[in-house]
Amino acid sequence: MGGPAEPHEPRGEGAGRPRDDDENFGYNDPAFDGDPEYQRRRRAYADGPGYSPDAGYNPDAGYSEDAGYSRSTAYADDAGDEYEAPVFTEEELEGLGPEGGGGPRRVLPLEDEPTTLVARYLFPTERYRGEWKRHWIHLSTPLGVGAGATLALGYLAGFLTRQNVNGLVTVAVLLWLGVISWVAWKVFDWYFDRFILTNKRVMVVNGIITRRVAMMPLLRVTDMKYEQSALGRLLSYGTFVLESAGQDQALREVKHLPNPNELYLRVVEEMYEPQAVEARLGKDSDGDDA
Repeated sequence: MGGPAEPHEPRGEGAGRPRDDDENFGYNDPAFDGDPEYQRRRRAYADGPGYSPDAGYNPDAGYSEDAGYSRSTAYADDAGDEYEAPVFTEEELEGLGPEGGGGPRRVLPLEDEPTTLVARYLFPTERYRGEWKRHWIHLSTPLGVGAGATLALGYLAGFLTRQNVNGLVTVAVLLWLGVISWVAWKVFDWYFDRFILTNKRVMVVNGIITRRVAMMPLLRVTDMKYEQSALGRLLSYGTFVLESAGQDQALREVKHLPNPNELYLRVVEEMYEPQAVEARLGKDSDGDDA
């Protein structure tokens, strides 16, 4: 055995073994107590603060079943039992229903039976869907002419009366009566003018003495649109344009129809969803009978 400064050479089996092959080498060998390298390695491999199985991982430190995830808070099996439906006020729901601007527009109720003016032009197996008079804006021109003629001829009649020209006063009065008769004729013609929708066709019937009936089968309508000017949007009227596969069309442009969006939806639904129309009308009839 040499002195403390002399290196220890192990004897026997495994003497030429490198230090890294022996996991217990150098841990408790008193022969190397004076070797600084041995002391350094001993401190590095010692069970101390350099390595601890509980230092880097702690089941209770970084992860907790009750901290980040809780079945009783974020997710619960009985959440459905504790759910309460939200309660909305009438102010919050305003504008979202069928009568408001945000939802689908509800079509206005119509008469179940056609008027006598229209019934004569429908055949028995045809289902009546509605009839519409033109918007009152259709009378704006004759009513304006009548109002203007009344003011102008009234002023003229008063002026001629002061001038003692009785013959011209009579002429002025007759002119006024002629203008008013023309206006009355236009009003009656507007009243008898109807746009008609059935499950087979669209029709326009007008005229007082000479009646004119124009029609177009729904099956032949290849395109349909309506146009609204700024005034039309304000007063809710528009012009319908219907295109057909034929060359000559008896009914192509219909002006001054009221509620064009509602009417457009009715015609399109009749063209593409006739079963839905029948089902809805049948349900409404059952509800009325009940």
